[in-house]
Amino acid sequence: MDKVLVIDDNTGIISALSLLLSLHDIETLSAITPQAGLQLLRENPDISLVIQDMNFTADTTSGEEGRALFFALRELQPDIPVILLTAWTQLEMAVELVKAGAADYVGKPWDDNKLIATIKNLLELHELQQQQRQSQRRAQQAREQLQQQFDLQGIVYRSQQIQSLLEMATQVAHSDVPVLITGPNGAGKEKIADVIQANSSVKDGPYIKVNVGALPEELMEAELFGAEAGAYTGAGNKMRQGRFEAADGGTLFLDEIGELSASGQVKLLRVLQTGEFQRLGSSQTRKVRVRVISATNSDLPQMISDGSFRQDLFYRLNVIELKLPPLWERPEDILPLARAFLTASGKQLSPPAQQRLMRYSWPGNVRELQNVMQRAAVLTRGDTIEEATLALPEDTQSKIPEHSFEPSRELLEQTLANCNGIIAQAARELGLSRQALYRRLDKYGIPY
Repeated sequence: MDKVLVIDDNTGIISALSLLLSLHDIETLSAITPQAGLQLLRENPDISLVIQDMNFTADTTSGEEGRALFFALRELQPDIPVILLTAWTQLEMAVELVKAGAADYVGKPWDDNKLIATIKNLLELHELQQQQRQSQRRAQQAREQLQQQFDLQGIVYRSQQIQSLLEMATQVAHSDVPVLITGPNGAGKEKIADVIQANSSVKDGPYIKVNVGALPEELMEAELFGAEAGAYTGAGNKMRQGRFEAADGGTLFLDEIGELSASGQVKLLRVLQTGEFQRLGSSQTRKVRVRVISATNSDLPQMISDGSFRQDLFYRLNVIELKLPPLWERPEDILPLARAFLTASGKQLSPPAQQRLMRYSWPGNVRELQNVMQRAAVLTRGDTIEEATLALPEDTQSKIPEHSFEPSRELLEQTLANCNGIIAQAARELGLSRQALYRRLDKYGIPY
């Protein structure tokens, strides 16, 4: 049963409200003085809403007592909704307190139907906010637990998508099965590979990284599997050790695996199946034990259909697939990443700059964000990076519609701090109405 606290020096009003609320299965606690009301709130943390009068002393009509009580309530429980009971003489004071965070004000005498509808809406909203806060606390605890248990290589994130991805990456890290990391360029696939290697049973062994797409086709096999002296034009008289040999007893990360040549695919398949390979120009079979992690931004199933990638190799590489989403699909990560990239410079982002970052679709993903932050830090003489300094292009192909912009908790908190808690100024900075800003502050349980 929901519990409402009524604070009013008029016992008749307390009785009327108690009866009205009881008819709707809402429990009522009551107090006739501000001090008693505050004590009840301390003793009953499950109170979901407060209805308070604006005056408690005889012949007092200024509303100052109600104002003091309201801020005392907010100090005790910043998130609790408060309805103000007002006479017409306190209307200006009530409006001021609504701007400061009161949920609503109701004139005396009130309309029972309208009042109970308001109360039910606020109770429902309060319960939803409580659930959201609990969910946020659980998510924070899960992040902290993962960071304590595993070496996450300094990955900065807030999104559930990356949390789930890291949980799977650390879970499979101790296995020696091949892992395929898929996702767009610049999204951070190499970082995920680093996490797998850092938490693997071969973390103390060699860790060799190869960008397959950067290797000339004629040198690709020699780079991966090695070559005997004179095995190809330009090889010279020296034997070349391949990356597989160099990674023996450790991990080999093959980035852009979709660029591997047809003959290279055959040899890679054999290594994955048997651990055996031959250097270019040699008939001697060599054996290695290597954990293979591969990554690609290519559509390998489509390449299989086109005949440019072997299906049997795909299944060997794809024992475990980790799909890394693009940055625009996890907007909660944008501001934490941006601030992390600015740490060394000691510079901050203005609220309009933060808003611009959130509205941009980041086709270059995390890599583009890092470049933008580095450039903006260099070009900013003061301590605060402004929107114009970001120099982001018009996002005509953006997957994020302009109207869908939703400020994050961090952006809301920093904007409020920068505006010294002035709601009207913060709303202007964020491009929101005051009412829209109040709703978002309530959604995240941010005191104001």
